Amino acid sequence: MIRTLKTTLPLAAALMLAAAPAAYAQNLLIRGGTIHTGVETQPTAEVVVVRDGRIAYVGPESGAPSAEGLEAVDLKGATLFPGFTDGHAHLDGIGWREMTLNLEGAASIVEAMARLTAWAEAHPEGVIVGRGWIETHWPEKRFLTAADLDAAARGRVVVLSRADGHARVASSAALAAAGIDATTPTPSGGEILKGADGQPTGLLVDGAMALLEGLAPKADAAATREAYRAGFNVYARYGWTGVHFMSAPWKDVPLLEAMAEAGEAPLRVYNSIDMGDARALMAGGPRDAGDGRIITRAIKFYADGALGSRGAKLFEPYSDRPDTSGLMLTSREEVMPLYQEALRTGIQIATHAIGDQGNHDVAAWYEEALRATPRAEWKLADPRWRIEHAQIIRPRDYHYFSDLPIIASMQPSHAIGDLHFAADRLGDARLDGAYAWHTLVERGVIVVGGSDAPVERGDPLIEFYAAVARRDLNGFQGPDWRPDEAVDRATALKMFTLWPAYASFRENELGTIEVGKRGDFTAFDIDLMTVPAADIPKGRAVLTVVDGQIVHRADWMD
Repeated sequence: MIRTLKTTLPLAAALMLAAAPAAYAQNLLIRGGTIHTGVETQPTAEVVVVRDGRIAYVGPESGAPSAEGLEAVDLKGATLFPGFTDGHAHLDGIGWREMTLNLEGAASIVEAMARLTAWAEAHPEGVIVGRGWIETHWPEKRFLTAADLDAAARGRVVVLSRADGHARVASSAALAAAGIDATTPTPSGGEILKGADGQPTGLLVDGAMALLEGLAPKADAAATREAYRAGFNVYARYGWTGVHFMSAPWKDVPLLEAMAEAGEAPLRVYNSIDMGDARALMAGGPRDAGDGRIITRAIKFYADGALGSRGAKLFEPYSDRPDTSGLMLTSREEVMPLYQEALRTGIQIATHAIGDQGNHDVAAWYEEALRATPRAEWKLADPRWRIEHAQIIRPRDYHYFSDLPIIASMQPSHAIGDLHFAADRLGDARLDGAYAWHTLVERGVIVVGGSDAPVERGDPLIEFYAAVARRDLNGFQGPDWRPDEAVDRATALKMFTLWPAYASFRENELGTIEVGKRGDFTAFDIDLMTVPAADIPKGRAVLTVVDGQIVHRADWMD
């Protein structure tokens, strides 16, 4: 059943009234490995029992109830945690990455174009769409161009998105099909890169990417459903029990709700829809389906672009390109009425901000909206507004996050890749506020951990490693990368369990292993709390459980 949530209570309190649907709820007894509960007063346990999708017992083996009517699960030495939740990802993009050209991990232009050639040969007709390339590690030290695509897939219409999703490169055929040439006006909040001859190079940044929107055929409902199935499958195997779906298409919300009602949504999805459909969500209010499997109660805004493509808005010019300080993609005048209406309708606000000015402006807009709207008109006393990414913050602006307060939704793996170019983009001084997880936590800020997949791979072990090691996957850190901003392991665990639950108004139901909460668990073949940091990315998820339902189990555990 799809429900529109009219309550003024936190969403968790409303959902606690219902049990998990029969399609999902299971009865389990889990033992045979270390169990980290996430509860400070009882940090570990030997046995967990789930009945009807809820945790019924947590404690020592000696006090465990009878196993009658329960499916016994032997961890066989694996380590169990509260269910890991990706606090910022794009579920549709994760699925489509599995179904289109994937350039993730390409080590050079040569390798990326070899993949394109192979894809073009295997798919001789139609528009070629792909994503995942990033030039910061490439020996060529430059963006892709139309000429690269033309040589690899001659005559084809090709559009390839950069890993961060804030830039796309188009082939000459694609540029021609979209009507883009030297005379094309640059859209607001975007950039069309041009060569010395004044012609487009093929790279379009942020707002300019919309010029390519009409090229790829629209996916029908069946293909879209298949993409979500693929996304669910990948994430269950990684060990995620839930995902905060950023920029969720409003048109896909009914589809996801239908999948939940049909028992086809193995993971929890917390939707933050695109700004363009804000009025539609606010008119109806927060909603859920499948007894909390698909919840839609937030709106995603974009303030600026990304650091890698120099679209993140900075107060001062980029150190490696003094002619630009980035792009603002929205304005105070545009968002302020929506921010205030969100307070009145109980809709959560989540705004993308990466650059120091982008973060400052959004925080200042939040402060203005919160003060200008009388508290008596707020639907929720605690609206829990978020800034997504919060990558570069002036130290003088930290107070916004702790005072208002603002949830900082951050993706540790961004610091893995960005450490190789952020100093060039920002200079040393601005690194003082870059990826400042530890500083924000010390100031009492809720820092939600996510991956931003498919921008990044979406592996929780990589994210956890990045948070506690603050190094790339080869162990490199560099002398200027502010090692003190790494967090301890107990904090990292909260970033991917309890704090995403809080950020989605569900800390009373999720985020720790406690009696009465939902039976969501993630087990890895390593103990994240004790294994050497360098070994964390080498582990793998071996068990994923949601509402007591096993949605992924490694073969050797059977």
